[in-house]
Amino acid sequence: MDYDIVVLGGGPGGYVAAIKAAQMGAKTAIIEMGSFGGVCLNWGCIPTKTLLKSAKIYQYVLHSSKYGVDIADLSTISINWENMLQRKREVVKKLTSGVEFLLKNNKVEIYRGFGNVIDKNSIEVNGKKLTCKNLILSTGSSPNIPDLPGIKEGIENGFVITSKEALELPEIPEKMVILGGGVIGVEFATLYSSLGTKVTIIQNIDRILEFMDHDVINEMEEILLGLGVEILYSTSIVKVNETNITIKNKNEEQNINTDKLLISIGRYANMKGLENLNLETYRRGVKTNEKQETNIPGVYAIGDLNGVFNLAHVASAEGIIAVENIMGEDKRIDYRKAPNCIYSFPEMAAVGYNEVDARNKFKDIIVSKLPLSANGKALAEGESTGFIKIIAEKEYGEIIGVHIIAPTATDMVSEIVTTMELEGTIYDIARVIHPHPTISEIVMEAAHGAVYKNKKS
Repeated sequence: MDYDIVVLGGGPGGYVAAIKAAQMGAKTAIIEMGSFGGVCLNWGCIPTKTLLKSAKIYQYVLHSSKYGVDIADLSTISINWENMLQRKREVVKKLTSGVEFLLKNNKVEIYRGFGNVIDKNSIEVNGKKLTCKNLILSTGSSPNIPDLPGIKEGIENGFVITSKEALELPEIPEKMVILGGGVIGVEFATLYSSLGTKVTIIQNIDRILEFMDHDVINEMEEILLGLGVEILYSTSIVKVNETNITIKNKNEEQNINTDKLLISIGRYANMKGLENLNLETYRRGVKTNEKQETNIPGVYAIGDLNGVFNLAHVASAEGIIAVENIMGEDKRIDYRKAPNCIYSFPEMAAVGYNEVDARNKFKDIIVSKLPLSANGKALAEGESTGFIKIIAEKEYGEIIGVHIIAPTATDMVSEIVTTMELEGTIYDIARVIHPHPTISEIVMEAAHGAVYKNKKS
């Protein structure tokens, strides 16, 4: 065999798996047809957060008087969109080149091109056949495009875009319609509305962020409305026209004028080149167990390909677990301890059960919710919108879910994830001395609230 492990795909799951494999002593190769880092580094996580930072700075400047900084003429404040895009490109280039350096530095052999799997032990790339003992599939996903009249023509003329094109628009549109009120849709609504675009979200059900906790959904709706975002619930697109779209709500149809239609209704697993394996699949992708094993011995599927969580950090964790299992360990992933984040203004982070699912799963639960407006650091920074909500089972006080809306929610959630991984309780969190003043104090204070509620009951 040429290699102990071949990784097909160089996204956040694939390149992390390849580096881990090499570090554990496996002779490793990775195949990638594009830039390393996958959707996350090139067209997702990193570029969107870079632009969101620029948008936040713009909002700070516009509202500087709130902090005692007066700007004589706000009309002189303008967005240099090309410079924003250039900064984003530089950040992406630095990270993707860094990934390639890490791969080479760890002695991972790199093959450029499309990998076509011949069987579980052999892959063809650029006319060369590679053989391996184990195969890790990390081929990622692509955007779902609805089958609607006019959609194909809209894509061809640039009227219809996906998240990829939304990060390289030649100019900021005056109006944008976003089809889909999930995480990606909410992030782009935040970005473009903060830059002055009139954004409309079209959602075919009666709420955004369908699987989130109901308190998060309600708060995020208010935040988006405050940014001027219009949300049309129980609405669908009937037809895409040259400069507008036809929508339907109940039995009524109407046209909406817009400069761009952003499609954000999920993604599908990239299966091309894997046909010879006869992998067992399900609605979201390739079916795997908690060890990332597919139905084919020696073949593993990670990241968006298995579709459990289309999150970069989950893909990386899956890649490490797959390698550890290949190398003789017995590791599994607990998806209930995988955090979910939205980089809105303010941010949202969640892990574990939402309140409805927790009440259905456990006999008795404790819920402690604390508003951010009670936090000194948040008030000092002028960003006091949000809350923390801790959900724990009653008997032992073990934390089973946390939901945070705060400026630094995506960083704060790691404390909770660590606690949950250690099967920690509300009593453990309450005993931890948190620095003052910090926004993270609300974690401790909410834990104290949960302890009080448990004793009182």
